[in-house]
Amino acid sequence: MVYAIETQGLVKSYGALTAVDHLDLTVATGSIYALLGPNGAGKTTAVEILEGIRTLSRGRARVLGEDVANDYARVRSRIGALPQDFEPFDRLSPLETVLYWSRLFGRSLSRPDAVRLLEAVGLQERMGVPALRLSGGEKRKLGMAIALVPEPELLFLDEPTTGLDPSARREVWQLVRGVRKEGRTVLLTTHYLDEAEQLADDVGILHRGRLVAEGRPEELIARNAGRTLIVLGGAGAAGLREVEAEGFPARLDREDVLVPVADPTEMRAALGRLAALRTPFADMYTRRSSLEDVFLQIVGSRMEEGVLQA
Repeated sequence: MVYAIETQGLVKSYGALTAVDHLDLTVATGSIYALLGPNGAGKTTAVEILEGIRTLSRGRARVLGEDVANDYARVRSRIGALPQDFEPFDRLSPLETVLYWSRLFGRSLSRPDAVRLLEAVGLQERMGVPALRLSGGEKRKLGMAIALVPEPELLFLDEPTTGLDPSARREVWQLVRGVRKEGRTVLLTTHYLDEAEQLADDVGILHRGRLVAEGRPEELIARNAGRTLIVLGGAGAAGLREVEAEGFPARLDREDVLVPVADPTEMRAALGRLAALRTPFADMYTRRSSLEDVFLQIVGSRMEEGVLQA
């Protein structure tokens, strides 16, 4: 297996605070890897170390076969990045922006090449419009175009669809899939679990700087959340207590009780037992488990139990 990213015992500390805690991470070349975690989990810090923006405290990190700490210049020339807080220059058009950034990267794109790049990200109709008149989705597309200017082998996308409406999010998803089809590697951080489930070949979940779960989305779902959930609508905390007293693993999602059932053959019996509970509930139905269920189960249990310390 050839890896685009390899870290061993990666640590980043700020005094007594450990933002990244002995992170061992491998990302296969030509894949999309989604790094997930709650706010403060260490996602952005880890990505910025891999990009060469932050220095590591201990451990080792290799990107595209190069040691980030010692060969930053060679790494930087082969990667592209779209930061979470990207904002284009308001008075430059997308075409002017791409041409400007290409000079910063030492590529000096021709105007026809810049036009083709903007067409590839769906900005052909807006390439002459000042950036201050672009929508949020169009600005993210422009950010993708800038990140692709150096023709990177590896693309870092930090929360690429934050704040976008559903239609704009799906347009960005299509761009990310297109990057992968070209044989490039993508490391994606996101708070949207459905985004990771839709795009990622592999997923890693960070909590308090540590990698607490990793695998293909469907594997994580089957291993941690069961394949199907029985949802008891509006049952609340009283319903949760009664479900747990019956021996079912369950968790509360607002006022709904979620009961995972891993074995389909047990479904009918489980439905019958749950329907006989004394606690009233608004409705009862089944749905497929999602990556969000996995995330809440893994991270939620650690937050409640205090298993990991900052």
